[in-house]
Amino acid sequence: MATISVPLTPELEVTLDKLVEQGVGENRAAVMRQALKRLSEEEALDAVLRTQKEPYLKGDLRVLMRKLK
Repeated sequence: MATISVPLTPELEVTLDKLVEQGVGENRAAVMRQALKRLSEEEALDAVLRTQKEPYLKGDLRVLMRKLK
């Protein structure tokens, strides 16, 4: 598993510690991993929603995916 160093503002550090205290994660690293996972999921969802708004891609995404294969 890779380790990275991320500088945090004092405000973000306080927020991170509060999230650990609230039980969001066992420790700071667990909270950061969960935050990255959620961000990744949100970005994927946003991409799907943007795609659905494209005029040339209207319709059922499953049908459109079959056409692309």
